[in-house]
Amino acid sequence: MGQASSAHGRPPPTLIHRHSATRSRRSRSQPEAQVHHTRNRPGSGAEGGVEGGGFTVSSPHDPTSDLPDECLAYIFLTLSSGDRKSCSLVCKRWLKVEGQSRQRLSLNAQSELISDIPALFTRFDSVTKLALRCDRRSFSIEDDALVLVSLRCRNLTRLKLRGCRQITDLGITAFAQNCKNLKKLSCGSCDFGTKGLNSVLEHCSLLEELSLKRLRGLNDHVGGAAAVVAFEPISPGQHGAAKSLRSICLKELYNWQVFGPLVVGAKNLRSLKLIKCMGDWDSVLESMVNSNDGLVEIHLERLQVSDMGLSAISNCPKLEILHVVKAPDCSNVGIVSIAEKCKLLRKVHIDGWRTNRIGDEALSALGTNCGNLQELVLIGLNPTASSLEVIASSCRNLERLALCSSETIRDAEILCIASKCVALKKFCIKSCPISDNGLEALAWGCPNLVKIKVKKCREVTHEILEWLRARRESLVVNLDVDEIEEAVDASDAGGGAPPPLEEEEDVSEPPTGMENYHYQALDGVHPPATASSNHRPPATLFRGKLGFLRGRKIAAACALRRWSSANGNGNSSSNTNQ
Repeated sequence: MGQASSAHGRPPPTLIHRHSATRSRRSRSQPEAQVHHTRNRPGSGAEGGVEGGGFTVSSPHDPTSDLPDECLAYIFLTLSSGDRKSCSLVCKRWLKVEGQSRQRLSLNAQSELISDIPALFTRFDSVTKLALRCDRRSFSIEDDALVLVSLRCRNLTRLKLRGCRQITDLGITAFAQNCKNLKKLSCGSCDFGTKGLNSVLEHCSLLEELSLKRLRGLNDHVGGAAAVVAFEPISPGQHGAAKSLRSICLKELYNWQVFGPLVVGAKNLRSLKLIKCMGDWDSVLESMVNSNDGLVEIHLERLQVSDMGLSAISNCPKLEILHVVKAPDCSNVGIVSIAEKCKLLRKVHIDGWRTNRIGDEALSALGTNCGNLQELVLIGLNPTASSLEVIASSCRNLERLALCSSETIRDAEILCIASKCVALKKFCIKSCPISDNGLEALAWGCPNLVKIKVKKCREVTHEILEWLRARRESLVVNLDVDEIEEAVDASDAGGGAPPPLEEEEDVSEPPTGMENYHYQALDGVHPPATASSNHRPPATLFRGKLGFLRGRKIAAACALRRWSSANGNGNSSSNTNQ
């Protein structure tokens, strides 16, 4: 027994082998830590480990420690915003790399944000796309905060402002002077006016996209001696954004006169969207086409424009996307002129607003001249089988078709579509007098059809849904004939728009690509005061109050019932006692 162990306390060789095997199994089952048996000699501890009781425990190995910061940042770019926030909490290195590689940032632009701007943009020093949003019930940041942001983010290429009512022309002017690489500006519900916009167009010579919605600063000084200031024209200038502007989107704006020089002066404009803007736009469209005939997309919605304006648009031979929505002064004449000259049209949306001024003549012209048509949306029109047959026969690339609020679209018209539209992939129909027979015809025809949406077609039953699924298993059918939804949708004054066609690109408004990022309170960066998370919309509050009052009413009724029953018992008892 005395020879089984050495004088230094070593175990016998057999025990050493057993201990090594046990250690190997432990290392395979627990890779996060390595346990080493060492002698209890002074200075014999392993470097970088924790020694005690003859064992040394080394810290776990980080697999990403061998990766350069550039590779780690590239990995973070593939993650969602929520996953990136979680990664920033792993360690200080990940926090630093995540902050330095983030290019998109969305902030709650309340007035308290100004105190956190230095710390924020010290951590996020590579931001190129910034969104500042403020609730309408709160005070937004002012000019000094916007100037501080521009000093910290001189490489900013995209800026979105929503509800920043405390920012004036002075703040926008200073921002434009500091951020001259700006390529996209989107402003909504702000109070600055023409001076600030002119400064942006003058200093930001790389500006490509401009989107404006509800700028109240244009209407502050209408009338009196200040009217000259209110109607100062907005112009891209000769050396500013006149050559770089590619897209202009104007929504719900008054004083349309100030935007005429902007639309006309953008020589390389490719996309123009005018939505709910006051004024007569025929003359502006005529002047614009005389200086620029390279437009590719035009969106006119709820606008005072007539066939004269549409005839001017027909002089743009490169036009591919056309939206004419709820323009009551437009008729067959304007659509025919566009169809005959703009033969590259790919997407056409027409909402006739049930005025019956656009019909078979215009649709037949589109079918005859626009063979590249891929998407067609017709709302509030009454086409017949004759025009639909021309479209189905001539437009062999038609992939998406939507028909809404039409009194003439019946089973015969659906049969025509099913037999002629070979390339059709998605079909939407709403508020049309079709029956199950029409949808059955779609199942026998249209070999490439993958999705059908049916809404508010009363003669369509749920039985056809099961039949379609059995007939074509790959076909997705969305059928909605609920009376509740019909009552809700009846509130739409325009007869209701069709369901979205889920196309590859959204042509109604350019995507912003902004990510909502609520930053963590790390390394001295603390978030500003934000609106309460328990905030509910007015409708929810109304329903809550209504339920509260209803509960009080029921409680009062129960109390009165108990009180009356108690009085009744008391009276009966008193009568009995008497």
